Amino acid sequence: MIAGNDPSGAVVRLLGVSRIYGSRFVGPSVRALDRASLEIRPGEFAAVMGPSGSGKTTLLKLIARIDRPDAGAVLVEGRDISSLEGDALSDFRRNSIGFVFQDSALLDTMSIRENIALPLMLSRVPDPESRARAEESARALGIHGILDRYPGEVSCGQRQRAAAARALAVRPALLLADEPTGSLDSKSGRELLEQFGRLNAERGTAVLLATHDPFVASWSRRTVFLRDGAVFTEIRSSGDRRSFFNRILEVQAAMENLP
Repeated sequence: MIAGNDPSGAVVRLLGVSRIYGSRFVGPSVRALDRASLEIRPGEFAAVMGPSGSGKTTLLKLIARIDRPDAGAVLVEGRDISSLEGDALSDFRRNSIGFVFQDSALLDTMSIRENIALPLMLSRVPDPESRARAEESARALGIHGILDRYPGEVSCGQRQRAAAARALAVRPALLLADEPTGSLDSKSGRELLEQFGRLNAERGTAVLLATHDPFVASWSRRTVFLRDGAVFTEIRSSGDRRSFFNRILEVQAAMENLP
C-alpha cells in the first residue's frame, strides 16, 4: 500500500490499471480495463465517455473501492486504496467519495431528510450536525421543500437530487456519478447537470461522471474517452459548451468508425 501525500496533488490517480472479469479456467475472461491511467485534479469537472462495455462503470467502481484492480494502482488523496478492508474501507466510502448511481438507491422506508443524513449517522456525526448538513446539501440541490416526504412521493428527478445531496453531505473529495441522468427525462436531467455544475463552481467539489451521452459529457470541462477498456483520447472545453458538444460528437464518430 502506498501511503502519504501524492506529490501530484491529484484527488485521484489511476496508474496503469487493469481489471479482468472471469477466468481462463472457467469460461472466457473479459478485460474491462486495460492499463488505464487517469488523473482528476481538485475542483475539476470531468466526464468519462464510451459505449456500453468500454469500462466506464468499472473505472468508477475501482475509484470507490467497490471493486479492485488486477494490476496497477488507484490512489485517492495520495493513498493506494486497494488494500482497504473492514472499518477502514467503510470510513473511506463514507468520508472520501460520494457516489450517485443511475438508480438513486434511496431507502423507501426513510424520509428524504433521513436518506440524506444516513451516511452521517453511520459515521456517528452528532444529530444536530447531521441534520444541519443534510439541510445544507438539500438547499444546494434545490430540494429543501421535500425533506419530509418519502422517495415514493417525489419525482425521479427529485430522487436523483436527493441521492446527490446524500453524497455531498459527507463533504467528499470527489463526487462520482454513474449515468446519473439515465433514468430522467430531458428537463430533469438538465436540471441535475446544472446543479452539478453549480456545486463544482461554487464549492469546488471535484466531479467525475460516466456517460454514453454526448450532451451529458458536454457539461464537463474535460472528457476522457474509453475504448475497449483503454483510454483512447481526451479533450478539454474552451468554455463554449456547444462547441465542446460538437467536438465530443466528432471524437465519438471517429471511435465508431475504427475497426
